[in-house]
Amino acid sequence: MFSLKNINTENKTPETDEKKLKIADTISIFTNPPIITIPLFLIICIILASSGTPFTSSFRFDWSQFIVMELISLIFTSVLPMAIIMHWARKLDTDKDISNKEDRFIPLIVGVVSYFIGFLIAVLLGVSNFLIVLILCYTVNTFIVMLITIKWKISIHTTGLTGPVAALIMLLGPIGALFGLLYPVLIWSRYTLKKHTMAQAIAGGVFGLIMTVLEAYLYMDFFNLPVSNLVPLGECLWIILGIIFAPIILGILTILNDNGVANGTTRIIFYLASILAIAAFAIIAPKSALMSLVLIIIASIIVSYFGGENFSWFRAIR
Repeated sequence: MFSLKNINTENKTPETDEKKLKIADTISIFTNPPIITIPLFLIICIILASSGTPFTSSFRFDWSQFIVMELISLIFTSVLPMAIIMHWARKLDTDKDISNKEDRFIPLIVGVVSYFIGFLIAVLLGVSNFLIVLILCYTVNTFIVMLITIKWKISIHTTGLTGPVAALIMLLGPIGALFGLLYPVLIWSRYTLKKHTMAQAIAGGVFGLIMTVLEAYLYMDFFNLPVSNLVPLGECLWIILGIIFAPIILGILTILNDNGVANGTTRIIFYLASILAIAAFAIIAPKSALMSLVLIIIASIIVSYFGGENFSWFRAIR
């Protein structure tokens, strides 16, 4: 499954730890968008098929709706895109990530078509409005990513992770945000494997989170597809801000540190910015957003120290 020849060696330092490369590659494999959607969409479909309070007499689970929604999700957001990626990678004799951005156009356009067919079938079968809206978000966002990729190799991995995470935030609030803890881990993985620059890895996650939430609420209103019991838009955006704060700050400090602009003050800047952010969130943000902010800051620090000298976040906060 793991092979050093599949890793872009550009700018790789000789001290790179092979064990960490194997860990990074494993993380990258299991967070590949068609793969990570399987467990995350399974959770989403379980939530959408449920009603009432769990473990009480009022709880109901619609098995027929669950099976239909799960099949639509599995086929059109996972199986078909994955089959196309594997076929295209073999045809081009390239790595499983199709690292060259010029080679990504066909898989992305096929992904757009697959998602759109899934959207149409979801509408025709009358499944949950939330799933209809979510698959439409996938269609539009993948098309936008395809356009961005023409000029810039934004991370499809981090976009593919944070799209369903955004959906879980809308459904579960802070509990759904816990899946956002994978975001800094995936940034480390993609950067360590030299598949993306720091900016590309961070930007993919920011795009996936913000665009999915904003589009979902827009589509629900524009197409008159109401969904009850969702976390309010404002709270969702605060939670997202909590998730992306530390990675963005660390990304900026990485650039400053690596270019000698900050003159060794990046560590102070990061911890001071984190303290100020926590204080601001405690005063004006929902508690769910404060929890997300604190957990992501802690996770980002842990990831930084695990990455060690070869990871730019560590060099910024050591």
